[in-house]
Amino acid sequence: MKWQPGLRASIALTVVLVTFVATGVVALVTYRLQVGATLDRFSASAHASFDSDVQQAHQFTVKTPAVSSKVDQIADYMRGRLGLSGWAVVNLKSNAGKVSEFEGGRYSSVAASPGMEDQWWPGWLISQNTQWPRKATTWAEIHGDTRLVLVGEISPDVMLVETYTTKKLDAELSQLRRQLVLVAIIVVLLGAGAGVLAARRIQRRVRIAAEAARRLGSGALDTRLPVQGRDELADLATSFNSMAQRLSESIDQLRRKDEQQRQFVADVAHDLRTPLASMLAATESLNDPSEDDRRRSAELLGTQVRRLSTLVEDLLEMSRFDAGAADFRPEQLDLTALVADAVALSAPEASITVDTTGNATVVGDPRRLHTIVRNLVTNALRHGGEPVTVTVDGTGPGWVRVIVADSGPGLAEDLAPYVFDRFVRGDRARQHTEGSGLGLAIAYENAVLHGGRIDVSNAGGAVFTLIIPRGRSSGELVE
Repeated sequence: MKWQPGLRASIALTVVLVTFVATGVVALVTYRLQVGATLDRFSASAHASFDSDVQQAHQFTVKTPAVSSKVDQIADYMRGRLGLSGWAVVNLKSNAGKVSEFEGGRYSSVAASPGMEDQWWPGWLISQNTQWPRKATTWAEIHGDTRLVLVGEISPDVMLVETYTTKKLDAELSQLRRQLVLVAIIVVLLGAGAGVLAARRIQRRVRIAAEAARRLGSGALDTRLPVQGRDELADLATSFNSMAQRLSESIDQLRRKDEQQRQFVADVAHDLRTPLASMLAATESLNDPSEDDRRRSAELLGTQVRRLSTLVEDLLEMSRFDAGAADFRPEQLDLTALVADAVALSAPEASITVDTTGNATVVGDPRRLHTIVRNLVTNALRHGGEPVTVTVDGTGPGWVRVIVADSGPGLAEDLAPYVFDRFVRGDRARQHTEGSGLGLAIAYENAVLHGGRIDVSNAGGAVFTLIIPRGRSSGELVE
């Protein structure tokens, strides 16, 4: 079975691998640059020293009386030099002293420093060019030692050979290699430690996120992640918190909807039971031989049928809102005329005046706006008290307000937050059995459908304020 490293091991291994490769490359490049620079300095120093020796040996042979051959003079000069690792003289001219032997393409030394007497030099190195002064450079292994070999012509056909050992240079480079390896090991170990710590920190945060996801999945909707820093994990925590918040709100909304549905079914059953019971009693009374009893039963039956029909129509309207299938047909209209007509139909016997200020022109569905005003006025007359005032305020630049105020006792504090919920009725409203408790809920849904809202307050009675935008599309709420 193939081994699959976990998150912590993967991060640690990745950091170690990257650190190892990067450190190795840096160490190798550093070493190569240092070797190149060191060899350049070594070669430059050797050439400078050799050029000086060639010039000094040439001057020595010129200025010294000719009591001995040039080879002996050069040998005498070189023996007086200190610090050289090795030197030799190759003579190709018989009148300058002992002549170097030539055998197998190599020349022998006619004079040399101790240990260099038996050294033979390649012919191509000695006679690399034919013009005086001749000079050549090469690297060679001499007695197991790597040396830089410099050849220069002191006088025609008399060659000075100097060798410069790299022992000290090799020791320095070896020490540099050891130091670079040590530094690389330390860096890799530090990188591994940092990788383990980083992996542990990341793994801990991922585990916290995983645990939070498990808690959220088990139903703990208040679960949130701490947001630390501005990295990707912080973005993940922020996104998780936003998701958890939206999920919590959605589930709370579903729970409220479910509770509303249960309450809705209970309220519908309760509201249907009364008219059905009345209808059943009236139906049985129709068989009574008394003409007056049959007439009263027929009137009661008609009243309950109308009430039941109104309840069913209201329920169908609320179902359309819930399904998002409410018909919305906006057009430009004068809200003053519409409000006056709704007031006249809602309270033909009541004396309600409609006051208007400003421009009351809006774009809306006249049938639904008519329903809103009619329900508000009916609610004010039925559950509030006269006198009732209706004011159309068109002074706003982007909205029109319709204010319906009654002179009743006002809304109870505990009822105000729920007054637009379905089947919500106050203690006084429960005395009027002809109401279904859906009028204000339908009015509010119609206001929302226009992009507006209905506010409620108490000011000498209940005050309901309808706010409608002048030309806003359906569903955009007014702030």
